[in-house]
Amino acid sequence: MLKAITRDVSRNISRCELTFRQREGVDYEKAIRQHADYCDLLRRCGAEVINLEARDENPDCCFVADTAVVLEEVAVIASLGALSRQGEITGIAETLSAHREIARIEPPATLDGGDVLILGKRIFVGRSKRTNQEGIESLTRIVNAFGYDVTTVTVMGSLHLTTACSALNEETVLLNSRWIDTAPFARYRALNVPEDEPWAASIMRVGSTVCVEAGAPRTLELVRKHCAEVDVLDISEFRKAEGSVPCLSILFQDTKTDYSNQSKETINAQ
Repeated sequence: MLKAITRDVSRNISRCELTFRQREGVDYEKAIRQHADYCDLLRRCGAEVINLEARDENPDCCFVADTAVVLEEVAVIASLGALSRQGEITGIAETLSAHREIARIEPPATLDGGDVLILGKRIFVGRSKRTNQEGIESLTRIVNAFGYDVTTVTVMGSLHLTTACSALNEETVLLNSRWIDTAPFARYRALNVPEDEPWAASIMRVGSTVCVEAGAPRTLELVRKHCAEVDVLDISEFRKAEGSVPCLSILFQDTKTDYSNQSKETINAQ
C-alpha cells in the first residue's frame, strides 16, 4: 500500500530558512488549509497519510521530504544541511522503522532529501548549498549494496535538485535547465518548463496521478500532453518558504520485504 508521511505546519513558518527567495509573510492559517488540501489529495490518490505533529521550534518542519530518502530496501535518514533544521528528523526514523531498515547520513556529511531524485535503479543527487560531497558519498555507499547507481548533478540556481527537476515517468523528466546541469539526464526525454514558470519543474507523482503546482498554466498544459491523470495544488504559502509540491511528503510503498541481512551490512558500511 502507498503511504505518505506528512507533518503539520509550524506556527513559526515565517521564520523559515531561505536561500534564493526574498522573505515574505506566510499566512499561517492559509498554510494550514493548503496543507489539509494536500493531505486530502494524497488520500484521493490512494495513499494512507501518516501525519506527524508540528515542531514549532523548527519553522521548516512541514517539509518532511528533506528528512529521509526511502527506497524499497532501506530508509536513509538525512543529515540536513541547515543547522536550524536538524531537529526535524525527530520522529521520522521512528515512523519509518516500522516499514524499513534504517540507515543514516552522519555529520559532517550533509544531505537533504530534496536533493535526491530516484528513477528506477538510478539515483540522481544534487550537489547544492544543502548537500555536500561527503553526503553524496555516504548515500552512495549505502545504496550501492542494493544495486543502485548514483549520479551527481550540479545545482546552480535552486535550493534543491528536485526544485528544478522531477520525473513524469521512468523515461521523461521535467526540468528547469537554467538551474541545474542537465547533462546527467541526456538519456531521458527532457521537457523544459517555460522561463516565466521557473518553479513549475517540481511535480509529484502519487500512484498514477501527477500533481502540478497551481499558477503554471503552460507547464500544466505540457504535463497534460504526457500524463493522463493530472491534478493541481495551490501551495502558494509554502512557495514563500521556498517549498514545492513534493517537499511536503515522504511517499513509499509498504512492501514488507525482508532485506534485514543485506541492509545491516550496508548500514554498517557508512
